[in-house]
Amino acid sequence: MPQNADKIIDHELLFREPEYQKLFADKKSNFEYKHADVRIEEIRNWTKTPEYREKNFAREALTVNPAKACQPLGAVFVANGFAKTLPFVHGSQGCVAYYRSHFSRHFKEPTSCVSSSMTEDAAVFGGLTNMVDGLANSFNLYKPDMIAVSTTCMAEVIGDDLNAFIKTAKEKGSIPADFDVPFAHTPAFVGSHVTGYDNALLGVLQHFWEGKAGVTAPLERVPDESINFIGGFDGFVVGNLKEIKRIFALFGVEATILCDPSEVWNTPTDGEFRMFSGGTTKAEVERALHAKATIVFQEFSSEKTAKYLREKGHEVVVLNAPVGVGGTDELLMAISRLTGKPVPAELELERGQLVDAIADSQAHLHGKKYALYGDPDQLIGYTKFLLELGAEPTHVLSTNGNEDWAEKVRAVLAASPYGQDGKVYPKRDLWHLRSLLFTEPVDFLIGNTYGKYLERDAGTPLVRLVFPIFDRHHYHRYPTWGYEGGMRLLTMLLDEYFEKLDANTNIPGKTDISFDIIR
Repeated sequence: MPQNADKIIDHELLFREPEYQKLFADKKSNFEYKHADVRIEEIRNWTKTPEYREKNFAREALTVNPAKACQPLGAVFVANGFAKTLPFVHGSQGCVAYYRSHFSRHFKEPTSCVSSSMTEDAAVFGGLTNMVDGLANSFNLYKPDMIAVSTTCMAEVIGDDLNAFIKTAKEKGSIPADFDVPFAHTPAFVGSHVTGYDNALLGVLQHFWEGKAGVTAPLERVPDESINFIGGFDGFVVGNLKEIKRIFALFGVEATILCDPSEVWNTPTDGEFRMFSGGTTKAEVERALHAKATIVFQEFSSEKTAKYLREKGHEVVVLNAPVGVGGTDELLMAISRLTGKPVPAELELERGQLVDAIADSQAHLHGKKYALYGDPDQLIGYTKFLLELGAEPTHVLSTNGNEDWAEKVRAVLAASPYGQDGKVYPKRDLWHLRSLLFTEPVDFLIGNTYGKYLERDAGTPLVRLVFPIFDRHHYHRYPTWGYEGGMRLLTMLLDEYFEKLDANTNIPGKTDISFDIIR
């Protein structure tokens, strides 16, 4: 083989070497037994037609490449947002390996999460023994202050009762009787990762506010002037929560971030391994009950939690992952109203700078058509921002978006002259989007890493603004919220536009009349 210590060949060149090319050719001719290349090309071209699109959109019993993940992923996200908390998933090791790797590949940081290691015998007889042993091992090996438990498909199908199992584990001495183990049932075959986020966050709040599963008396709310903030499931949480904390600090407001994993996914390399870093403390969770209001950034990621907060007497201000000028205006005006404090001059200055940047660049993005896919709240925010720029959100698709979400997006589109041709697709997947890109082409695509196959297939440039992002590094370290986040988004959209423009104008003597240095 050509790879050796004296000749290190980069990945994309290594497999072009003759030895590998022969290996691939032998595999293709001796083992694949596929149709003739002409027939394959014929079928591929047919899948790009309106006729195929009609068949594609008529399917009911099959999902192809959904733009969502499963509930336990959202639950693990929540667990990482609380101080010295170990995520514990009651299910198989393979499932938990997926959650760890998904976050680690996106954030480029190790993500701790343990499993009750359920196998075939547990599927038949139940996972109580796995829970008893697993909690004991987790408590003694990793020394957490709290263990947050969620479930996978296997545990849910056989009906394991987390509340009873945790109590039994305490009775058997696996963990101390007063040790905090909030839990949530998160069946992966229902909902998505945003549902799991909601269930898990609700489980944490109920645990501390309702008496810690009978260990103490329920807390009694004594309203104060503080504010809570819930960001929802967010792949840009490292940059975004830093920005949110800065905004609250500029207002001089005491705010509690409920679920803050921004530090555990941004630990330094300084010779010390940090399994736990940062996060919302248990004392902060208990104090959060007394807040006068809670700002929720993701309505569809926190539906049950928002309802519970209202029942507890909180004023709940629900926003849809606001970005850009209008979105940030909504947030700042809400904070100002709740606190009685004026918007800080520094933020007013940043607003003007973002408006100026948009004015500088709007002509390039005006009229450009976009297809978007991702989580419901995030897409509402992005849609509003594109309309601010004079761009046209043409296809807005969310696999985990329901009809209520779709109606909300349609109202946003209808309110702008640039949204009149936009269409909304709830509960559709990326194979549906592929048909749309071929039959109603757009200029750009906004989504996650999995959209790179659509980019290659349809030739539509991809702007990576949705979790997960595996094939680009460090996007999560920069905000998308606030005026600063709006500047970041504007720059990313412009970069992709200019890259496409350069690629389309770089042939000397033919297209390079528009290969400009100044734009």
